[in-house]
Amino acid sequence: MILGSIPARTCRAWLLRVSLRQEPCSFSSVPPQPVPPLAQTLQGYLKALEPLLPPEELSHTRRMVQEFSRPGGLGPHLQEGLERRARLTKNWITDWWVQWAYLESRQPLPVHSNPAISLPRRDYNDWRSQLVFASKLIAAVLDFRAKMKTAQLPVEYMRGKPMCMELYPLLFSSCRIPGPKHDYVAHYGSSRRSPTHITVVRNYQFFQLEVYNSDGSRLTESQIHGQLLRIRSQSWKTDKEPMGILTSEHRHTWGQAYNRLLRDKLNQESVQMIETGLFSVCLDSPVMRISDEKYASRKAAQILHGGGTYSNSGNRWFDKTLQFVVGEDGSWGLLYEQATAEGMPVTSLLHHILESEWVKKFSKTRAPLVPLPMPKKLYFHIDREIKWDIEQAKQNLDILINDLDVYVFNFKKFGKDLPKKHNLSPNSFTQVALQLAYYRSENVCPACDIASQRLFRGGRTEYIRSPTNQALKFILAFDDRSVSREAKLELFREAVDAYTTLNGHGIDNHLLGLKLQAIEEGLSIPKVFMDTAYGLATHWKLRTGQVPANTDSVMCFGPLVPDGYAVCYNPQADHVHFSITAFNCCEDTNAETLSRTVKETLCDLQELLEPTV
Repeated sequence: MILGSIPARTCRAWLLRVSLRQEPCSFSSVPPQPVPPLAQTLQGYLKALEPLLPPEELSHTRRMVQEFSRPGGLGPHLQEGLERRARLTKNWITDWWVQWAYLESRQPLPVHSNPAISLPRRDYNDWRSQLVFASKLIAAVLDFRAKMKTAQLPVEYMRGKPMCMELYPLLFSSCRIPGPKHDYVAHYGSSRRSPTHITVVRNYQFFQLEVYNSDGSRLTESQIHGQLLRIRSQSWKTDKEPMGILTSEHRHTWGQAYNRLLRDKLNQESVQMIETGLFSVCLDSPVMRISDEKYASRKAAQILHGGGTYSNSGNRWFDKTLQFVVGEDGSWGLLYEQATAEGMPVTSLLHHILESEWVKKFSKTRAPLVPLPMPKKLYFHIDREIKWDIEQAKQNLDILINDLDVYVFNFKKFGKDLPKKHNLSPNSFTQVALQLAYYRSENVCPACDIASQRLFRGGRTEYIRSPTNQALKFILAFDDRSVSREAKLELFREAVDAYTTLNGHGIDNHLLGLKLQAIEEGLSIPKVFMDTAYGLATHWKLRTGQVPANTDSVMCFGPLVPDGYAVCYNPQADHVHFSITAFNCCEDTNAETLSRTVKETLCDLQELLEPTV
């Protein structure tokens, strides 16, 4: 979404609300996020445009940047406003970023926003084992929450520096709420009476499951398992209306349906239970299996969007921050709403689950002989209007799902140990490889990698732009037979090192802040942001993300633009997991074709580093 397309009055209204909602600065072990120097960001912006624009267009943009940044001009004035904002707020960009990147977007949450993490299939294939594993998972998540509440979670570090841990409490009892023009995130976990239930959904039916006893102690794994058995016994019928489908709609459409839904008191109570729950657990039917080769892709797709209205999409409430998916066939994973948190806190939670005693081994703990209340089934009153809303949502979601091409694969030739052996950053190595693969399929394009800003208080994410000039030189030389291997190797090292230098020095948060500062002051959007070059440079045809984890998991999300790709990767020591998505409506993109090119390119780079002859 381009902010310039939003009416200035609307922007000023929510900017004012965000500013008033900022909390005062509080003591933290991490420093506040500084506003980068204006000259540094604008120089970085022009540098990022060099591989993308012809010389005459680049000269035009240079003149616009010079006019914007002249002493006493608009750029320095807006910079002063940002620096003043940084002194008065906890983080000068985070609330603006969340509002612009997520809450102001009107696109559906599945595919376009919510990422999914698909984990290795468990060794079972029946509903009994499904419920056993689900009970272990719930117990492990509750244990993680207990450690978080008692400050037992170890502080995370990046490059030897502590990271901000403020996102962790927000993972639980949080939910995105739809609105007519923009959404907001509601956090219920910090209230005096914090919620004590989770939501379990099976066959499109939602249940409120209390997971704490009246004395505050957690239910045991065995007790949770017993309650899941009771939920299964109450959810045999599959002819229920898939209420969760409504949350997959265009946000404006869902916002209107949400208001209609809440006119009824029964619906209001049921929705409130879903929204306030600690997290959700989706008990899915098996993934439709066509072939072993495509199973990994189908498994990731099912966690991402549920597989369609005839599969498990009705088992989702896409607004919910955390949704754990457990399939009857051993498939499992996590779907999350990222207005609350990005990948790193979520992968830390998953790591805790996988390392927990519940999930790693069979527990023989018996349930105490204390009768537990029956899990409460959540009912909805569905009138003619709501029924119509559900039917429309079903059609629209199936269209979206059929348009998404998902291809997941495990590259087994080598992993992150290869670039490390040659003193190259594994992430930068992969980024240059992806640029080369895309060039072989298409051409040079605007691309972004997602980098964490949690080294700063309240920090979220930043885009790291590619390609660089060094990457372009390498790409153009690599398939040129007149260039020697030694020269190609030198160019490759320069490209990898250039990207490594970029990491942590993104420019887009600062550019966004300058634009929004102008809007907050009632000024016209600066011409530099209305320039054709700015639109081109933010049309991210290649959206990438490294999500390193200690397990063979893979993250999956949709492209940012209709003619683009999304590539996510998880590097292990001797292999790398990839997911690639594209939209079928674009004739120029194909996830499986790009996957083949990525594999070939990685093998070619291995040959460059370690020639076999």
